Amino acid sequence: MARILITSAIPYINGIKHLGNLVGSQLPADLFARYMRGRGHEVMFICATDEHGTPAELAAAKAGKPVEAYCAEMHEVQAEIARGFRLSFDHFGRSSSQRNHKLTQGFAAALDAAGLIEEVVEKQVFSIDDNRFLPDRYITGTCPNCGNTSARGDQCEECTKQLDPTDLINPRSSISGSTNLEVRETKHLYLRQRSLRDKLEAWIDSKKDWPILTTSIAKKWLNDGEGLQDRGITRDLHWGIPVQKGDQPWPGMEGKVFYVWFDAPIEYIAGTAEWADAHGLDDAAWQRWWRTDMGAEDVTYYQFMGKDNVPFHTLSFPATIIGSGQPWKLVDYLKSFNYLNYDGGQFSTSQGRGVFMDQALSILPSDYWRWWLLSHAPESADSEFTWENFQVSVNKDLADVLGNLVSRVTKFCVSKFGAEVPAGGAFGPQEAALIADLGARIATYAGLMEAMEVRKAAAELRAIWVIGNEYLQSSAPWTVVKTDPEQAQAMIRLALNLIRVYAILSRPFIPDAAAAMMAAMGSDDWTWPDDISAAMRALPAGQGFSVPENLFRKITDEERADWQSRFAGTRD
Repeated sequence: MARILITSAIPYINGIKHLGNLVGSQLPADLFARYMRGRGHEVMFICATDEHGTPAELAAAKAGKPVEAYCAEMHEVQAEIARGFRLSFDHFGRSSSQRNHKLTQGFAAALDAAGLIEEVVEKQVFSIDDNRFLPDRYITGTCPNCGNTSARGDQCEECTKQLDPTDLINPRSSISGSTNLEVRETKHLYLRQRSLRDKLEAWIDSKKDWPILTTSIAKKWLNDGEGLQDRGITRDLHWGIPVQKGDQPWPGMEGKVFYVWFDAPIEYIAGTAEWADAHGLDDAAWQRWWRTDMGAEDVTYYQFMGKDNVPFHTLSFPATIIGSGQPWKLVDYLKSFNYLNYDGGQFSTSQGRGVFMDQALSILPSDYWRWWLLSHAPESADSEFTWENFQVSVNKDLADVLGNLVSRVTKFCVSKFGAEVPAGGAFGPQEAALIADLGARIATYAGLMEAMEVRKAAAELRAIWVIGNEYLQSSAPWTVVKTDPEQAQAMIRLALNLIRVYAILSRPFIPDAAAAMMAAMGSDDWTWPDDISAAMRALPAGQGFSVPENLFRKITDEERADWQSRFAGTRD
């Protein structure tokens, strides 16, 4: 039994995420966690909400709530949606937890002791009316290059020119609109990442099996332009983890907090500690997952995330861990994803374009979305959600191929032999051929799942469903029953066992339907079918079963047209 640690990129607290966010991190991580549990491995699957930074403060202000209350409320909203999508986290934590406070401050102290923290005096724009320093993206003005009057302090979205806030003509606060701005000096802590460049490069080079997308992004940030840069890890904000050296004040850093991108990845560790706390366990229970001096040398650590998060997880977070000089576990495999686009454009929170996670669950159960998203995961390139494709995939894959098989087999058996597994007949050449084909395909499917080839695994699972339908078509028990009812019983007995096997294989993708199939067969045996011949005989003759309700209903053309119109950009 292997020990598998899995983390997915932690979603930001301000608002409900769209389907592109889901398929880029949490959902494939859940697929892998479910598969590894199904194979009998010990799994720790951790996620959390990312709660610090300026966007959290602004979202809370817009909602008219204290930031602490806003974050607590939105954490529960996101946790409930995660439950709705059947995301099987062992713990869904919060980056604002006291565990993360202590760990973040401890890492900063260790980095400082290692000589990797430098104090830097910067010039930043201060809004007198807002009484705060403004991050670059919260300063708006006229671009000196193209004249766009809505350019941000970091970049003009019209001409794409990179800017500094002081480049803008007539700058104003994006928060209040105030033009009462001035440039002030402020002091911040920088992590001296450049001094860790060789160690980071050697570590990245050692990961020969990483996806090309992951490695190429890491190398680009490591080498392009001026290469890896030192990085500010503190901010002049009110909401965040106070800048301290462990439990001690950090002279000159009073009133400052750590940068959200410094503390957020540390929440992976803190979330595991929160899991231990929630279960009344001691520190050794979580440290065995994270500290190589406490047993984590036996852990294989997998991260899942969209490509925009790769630089932070291949450079900055590893720099924190390596630089600390402490025996923390580094990621072994980083599975990254491209973007999921929406119906000819991009998902847009501000424009209400696309389907958001809460809306998706209000339309259809989670299995429908899980299947489409995973079977179209943006692995090798960006992919696109269209309602036509979604309708076809649901209707053909789920309703026609899988759902129809379960319905036909169970209803036919009840009508001809009763609601028990029939005992008559013996398996013949057709059944032996199906069992052999299943064994080979299950081995292929398992290999793809272990390699995290998500789309290919989905295609192989669908092919496994298809060969069951092909068997029924060729064997035709509804015809054979008229001349050889004993042989028809054997065929249906095989098919009922096939439903149970399908439940086991399908569970990582469509857990609710899998549970319904298993329950309908009167079984709770989720043992992986390593011995497929035995698995196809697992349900004893005479065992009762039931006809499940329609596993998947078809999407009508009218529904598709309605949803396409509703989510074209009307979200408040």
